[in-house]
Amino acid sequence: MDARLLKMEAARAALAHVGPGMVIGIGTGSTAEEFIRLLAAAVADGMPVTGVATSERTAIMCRELGIPLTTLDDYPHLALTVDGADEIDPQLRLIKGGGGALLREKIVAAASDSMIVIADETKLVDGLGRFPLPIEVNRFGLAATQRAVVEASGKLGLTGRIALRMADESPFLTDGGHYVLDASFGLIHDPRALSDALHAIPGVVEHGMFLDFADVAIIAGKSGVKTIRVTR
Repeated sequence: MDARLLKMEAARAALAHVGPGMVIGIGTGSTAEEFIRLLAAAVADGMPVTGVATSERTAIMCRELGIPLTTLDDYPHLALTVDGADEIDPQLRLIKGGGGALLREKIVAAASDSMIVIADETKLVDGLGRFPLPIEVNRFGLAATQRAVVEASGKLGLTGRIALRMADESPFLTDGGHYVLDASFGLIHDPRALSDALHAIPGVVEHGMFLDFADVAIIAGKSGVKTIRVTR
Protein backbone atom coordinates (compact mmCIF):
# COMPACT_ATOMS: atom_id res chain seq x y z
CA MET A 1 0.00 0.00 0.00
CA ASP A 2 1.51 3.33 -1.01
CA ALA A 3 1.77 6.39 1.22
CA ARG A 4 -1.35 8.09 -0.10
CA LEU A 5 -3.49 5.00 0.40
CA LEU A 6 -2.24 4.75 3.99
CA LYS A 7 -3.19 8.38 4.59
CA MET A 8 -6.62 7.75 3.08
CA GLU A 9 -7.20 4.82 5.43
CA ALA A 10 -6.28 6.91 8.47
CA ALA A 11 -8.52 9.73 7.25
CA ARG A 12 -11.42 7.33 6.71
CA ALA A 13 -11.12 6.05 10.28
CA ALA A 14 -11.07 9.62 11.61
CA LEU A 15 -14.22 10.49 9.71
CA ALA A 16 -16.08 7.92 11.82
CA HIS A 17 -15.56 10.25 14.81
CA VAL A 18 -17.40 13.12 13.11
CA GLY A 19 -21.11 13.36 13.81
CA PRO A 20 -23.94 15.39 12.27
CA GLY A 21 -24.07 18.99 13.41
CA MET A 22 -20.48 19.11 14.64
CA VAL A 23 -18.28 22.17 14.26
CA ILE A 24 -14.76 20.84 13.83
CA GLY A 25 -11.23 22.05 13.26
CA ILE A 26 -9.82 20.95 9.92
CA GLY A 27 -6.07 20.56 9.70
CA THR A 28 -3.42 21.32 7.11
CA GLY A 29 -1.11 19.04 5.15
CA SER A 30 -1.22 16.04 2.85
CA THR A 31 -2.93 13.68 5.31
CA ALA A 32 -5.44 16.32 6.36
CA GLU A 33 -6.25 16.85 2.69
CA GLU A 34 -7.29 13.21 2.39
CA PHE A 35 -9.63 13.80 5.34
CA ILE A 36 -11.01 16.93 3.66
CA ARG A 37 -11.86 14.99 0.50
CA LEU A 38 -13.71 12.33 2.48
CA LEU A 39 -15.47 14.94 4.62
CA ALA A 40 -16.57 16.77 1.48
CA ALA A 41 -18.12 13.57 0.14
CA ALA A 42 -20.02 13.13 3.42
CA VAL A 43 -21.24 16.73 3.26
CA ALA A 44 -22.37 16.20 -0.34
CA ASP A 45 -24.34 13.17 0.87
CA GLY A 46 -26.18 15.36 3.37
CA MET A 47 -24.13 15.29 6.58
CA PRO A 48 -24.41 18.72 8.28
CA VAL A 49 -20.85 19.61 9.36
CA THR A 50 -19.13 22.97 9.63
CA GLY A 51 -15.36 23.44 9.69
CA VAL A 52 -12.81 25.89 11.03
CA ALA A 53 -9.79 25.85 8.73
CA THR A 54 -6.28 25.94 10.18
CA SER A 55 -4.76 27.63 7.12
CA GLU A 56 -5.67 29.58 4.03
CA ARG A 57 -4.71 26.55 1.95
CA THR A 58 -7.17 24.38 3.85
CA ALA A 59 -9.87 27.06 3.62
CA ILE A 60 -9.50 27.26 -0.16
CA MET A 61 -9.74 23.48 -0.51
CA CYS A 62 -12.81 23.29 1.74
CA ARG A 63 -14.60 26.01 -0.21
CA GLU A 64 -13.78 24.37 -3.53
CA LEU A 65 -15.19 21.05 -2.28
CA GLY A 66 -18.29 22.52 -0.67
CA ILE A 67 -17.51 22.18 3.05
CA PRO A 68 -19.18 25.02 5.00
CA LEU A 69 -16.71 27.09 7.03
CA THR A 70 -16.96 29.33 10.06
CA THR A 71 -14.47 31.02 12.38
CA LEU A 72 -13.35 30.75 15.98
CA ASP A 73 -14.86 34.18 16.54
CA ASP A 74 -18.29 32.71 15.79
CA TYR A 75 -17.58 29.30 17.35
CA PRO A 76 -14.79 29.64 19.94
CA HIS A 77 -15.41 26.13 21.30
CA LEU A 78 -15.05 23.17 18.94
CA ALA A 79 -15.99 19.55 19.48
CA LEU A 80 -13.04 18.11 17.62
CA THR A 81 -10.00 18.87 15.50
CA VAL A 82 -8.62 16.41 12.94
CA ASP A 83 -5.09 17.11 11.77
CA GLY A 84 -1.90 15.43 10.63
CA ALA A 85 1.58 15.53 12.16
CA ASP A 86 5.20 15.39 11.13
CA GLU A 87 6.12 13.27 14.17
CA ILE A 88 4.20 11.39 16.85
CA ASP A 89 5.83 9.95 19.97
CA PRO A 90 4.37 7.24 22.29
CA GLN A 91 2.78 9.92 24.54
CA LEU A 92 1.11 11.49 21.46
CA ARG A 93 3.36 14.50 21.66
CA LEU A 94 3.72 15.90 18.18
CA ILE A 95 5.94 17.97 15.95
CA LYS A 96 3.86 19.92 13.45
CA GLY A 97 4.47 22.85 11.16
CA GLY A 98 6.19 21.33 8.16
CA GLY A 99 3.61 23.17 6.09
CA GLY A 100 4.02 26.37 8.07
CA ALA A 101 0.54 26.44 9.67
CA LEU A 102 1.61 25.61 13.23
CA LEU A 103 0.27 28.75 14.93
CA ARG A 104 -3.25 28.47 13.56
CA GLU A 105 -3.18 24.70 14.00
CA LYS A 106 -2.33 25.12 17.67
CA ILE A 107 -4.96 27.82 18.24
CA VAL A 108 -7.66 25.61 16.71
CA ALA A 109 -6.51 22.51 18.59
CA ALA A 110 -6.52 24.42 21.89
CA ALA A 111 -10.13 25.47 21.25
CA SER A 112 -11.22 21.84 20.77
CA ASP A 113 -12.48 19.25 23.24
CA SER A 114 -10.46 16.57 21.44
CA MET A 115 -7.71 16.36 18.85
CA ILE A 116 -7.39 13.37 16.55
CA VAL A 117 -4.09 13.13 14.72
CA ILE A 118 -4.01 11.04 11.55
CA ALA A 119 -0.85 9.73 9.93
CA ASP A 120 0.87 6.79 8.34
CA GLU A 121 3.22 4.69 10.43
CA THR A 122 6.37 6.46 9.15
CA LYS A 123 5.47 9.40 11.42
CA LEU A 124 5.86 7.34 14.61
CA VAL A 125 9.05 8.05 16.57
CA ASP A 126 10.42 6.96 19.95
CA GLY A 127 11.31 10.57 20.75
CA LEU A 128 10.70 13.93 19.09
CA GLY A 129 13.38 15.59 16.99
CA ARG A 130 14.03 13.53 13.88
CA PHE A 131 11.97 16.09 11.95
CA PRO A 132 13.33 19.66 12.17
CA LEU A 133 11.35 21.67 14.72
CA PRO A 134 9.53 24.63 13.11
CA ILE A 135 9.70 27.81 15.18
CA GLU A 136 7.49 30.68 14.03
CA VAL A 137 9.15 34.02 14.70
CA ASN A 138 8.43 37.72 14.24
CA ARG A 139 10.15 39.30 11.26
CA PHE A 140 11.32 42.21 13.40
CA GLY A 141 14.60 41.43 15.13
CA LEU A 142 15.12 38.14 13.30
CA ALA A 143 18.87 37.90 13.94
CA ALA A 144 18.44 38.62 17.65
CA THR A 145 15.65 36.08 17.95
CA GLN A 146 17.65 33.43 16.11
CA ARG A 147 20.62 34.09 18.39
CA ALA A 148 18.38 33.73 21.45
CA VAL A 149 17.02 30.42 20.14
CA VAL A 150 20.57 29.12 19.65
CA GLU A 151 21.54 30.14 23.20
CA ALA A 152 18.39 28.78 24.85
CA SER A 153 18.56 25.43 23.07
CA GLY A 154 22.29 25.17 23.69
CA LYS A 155 21.71 25.40 27.44
CA LEU A 156 19.55 22.27 27.07
CA GLY A 157 22.31 20.45 25.21
CA LEU A 158 20.63 20.86 21.84
CA THR A 159 22.78 21.75 18.87
CA GLY A 160 22.32 21.59 15.14
CA ARG A 161 21.50 23.85 12.25
CA ILE A 162 18.78 26.45 12.78
CA ALA A 163 17.86 27.74 9.33
CA LEU A 164 15.47 30.37 8.06
CA ARG A 165 12.89 28.63 5.87
CA MET A 166 12.94 29.89 2.32
CA ALA A 167 10.37 29.90 -0.49
CA ASP A 168 12.35 30.19 -3.72
CA GLU A 169 14.56 33.25 -3.23
CA SER A 170 12.57 34.87 -0.38
CA PRO A 171 11.88 33.90 3.23
CA PHE A 172 8.80 31.74 3.67
CA LEU A 173 5.87 33.65 5.20
CA THR A 174 3.18 32.03 7.34
CA ASP A 175 -0.47 32.98 7.03
CA GLY A 176 0.17 35.31 9.96
CA GLY A 177 2.99 37.06 8.11
CA HIS A 178 5.80 35.57 10.21
CA TYR A 179 9.04 33.78 9.39
CA VAL A 180 9.85 30.17 10.29
CA LEU A 181 13.13 28.85 11.69
CA ASP A 182 13.66 25.11 11.16
CA ALA A 183 15.76 23.72 14.00
CA SER A 184 17.53 20.41 13.33
CA PHE A 185 18.18 19.53 16.98
CA GLY A 186 18.03 15.77 16.72
CA LEU A 187 16.51 13.98 19.71
CA ILE A 188 14.82 16.43 22.07
CA HIS A 189 15.36 14.88 25.49
CA ASP A 190 13.09 17.28 27.40
CA PRO A 191 10.39 18.74 25.12
CA ARG A 192 8.72 20.58 28.01
CA ALA A 193 11.90 22.39 28.98
CA LEU A 194 12.53 23.37 25.37
CA SER A 195 8.96 24.59 24.99
CA ASP A 196 9.28 26.78 28.08
CA ALA A 197 12.64 28.15 26.91
CA LEU A 198 11.31 29.04 23.46
CA HIS A 199 8.17 30.67 24.82
CA ALA A 200 10.36 32.89 27.01
CA ILE A 201 11.97 34.48 23.92
CA PRO A 202 9.99 37.61 22.94
CA GLY A 203 10.50 37.18 19.20
CA VAL A 204 9.20 33.60 19.17
CA VAL A 205 5.55 33.55 18.19
CA GLU A 206 5.03 29.79 18.61
CA HIS A 207 6.81 26.48 18.10
CA GLY A 208 5.77 23.22 16.49
CA MET A 209 5.77 20.96 19.55
CA PHE A 210 2.19 20.00 20.43
CA LEU A 211 2.72 18.50 23.87
CA ASP A 212 -0.73 18.22 25.43
CA PHE A 213 -3.12 18.36 22.53
CA ALA A 214 -3.70 15.02 20.80
CA ASP A 215 -5.62 12.40 22.75
CA VAL A 216 -6.22 10.03 19.83
CA ALA A 217 -3.87 9.00 17.02
CA ILE A 218 -5.11 6.98 14.07
CA ILE A 219 -2.16 5.34 12.38
CA ALA A 220 -2.32 3.44 9.10
CA GLY A 221 0.33 0.88 8.26
CA LYS A 222 0.90 -2.20 6.15
CA SER A 223 -0.84 -4.34 8.77
CA GLY A 224 -3.90 -2.10 8.97
CA VAL A 225 -5.19 0.88 10.94
CA LYS A 226 -4.61 1.16 14.68
CA THR A 227 -5.87 3.68 17.20
CA ILE A 228 -3.66 4.95 20.04
CA ARG A 229 -5.26 6.81 22.95
CA VAL A 230 -3.90 8.74 25.89
CA THR A 231 -5.73 10.35 28.80
CA ARG A 232 -5.30 14.09 29.24
